[in-house]
Amino acid sequence: MERLEAIVSGRVQLVMYRDFATRKARGLGLVGEVRNLPDGTVRVVAEGPREKLEAYEKKLWKGSFLAKVAGVSATYHPATGQYKYFDITYD
Repeated sequence: MERLEAIVSGRVQLVMYRDFATRKARGLGLVGEVRNLPDGTVRVVAEGPREKLEAYEKKLWKGSFLAKVAGVSATYHPATGQYKYFDITYD
């Protein structure tokens, strides 16, 4: 099990991107969270098998119908096991 941490930039807020990211993660059986950041980017943390995380990262590049993803800065780490589900986090 591994952990993907990604910052997604572009037009990714107010375009249903977090909902998109949540549905795609759940569909792959991943756990984690997605949240908007104050600078207009979206932070995604997902845990699961490496091959599913890599497939998920590709989906993050596509984004929701209204999104225009300019970049996905992703890093991989060992999983921490802190998540039980994949959810949207609101601040």
